[in-house]
Amino acid sequence: MKLEQAAKQLEALGNPTRLNLYRILVRAGEAGRPVGFLQESLGIAASTLSHHLHRLILTGLVSQERQATTLICRANYPVMNDLIGFLADECCADAACSPAAGDAAA
Repeated sequence: MKLEQAAKQLEALGNPTRLNLYRILVRAGEAGRPVGFLQESLGIAASTLSHHLHRLILTGLVSQERQATTLICRANYPVMNDLIGFLADECCADAACSPAAGDAAA
């Protein structure tokens, strides 16, 4: 994953409403949730929900599918896993370079 893409995704999740929305979709699993359910759960106007969903869709974190007259939103789990992996891939990679906590106190 490129740094710029990760930054855009993290920026999209940096809004409390979008983060809450995304967490609802992650909890929903592969079935996703209808837009009406999301609007009712969040207690926000349809236009506001549309704006927040659009930001998450642009970054690839959420997908939408129309089923007859219902719009279903889903968390894009492979994209989420890529972002989590990007954040954790180099965890502690430079730990050997820093002095141990016990050495610093001596």
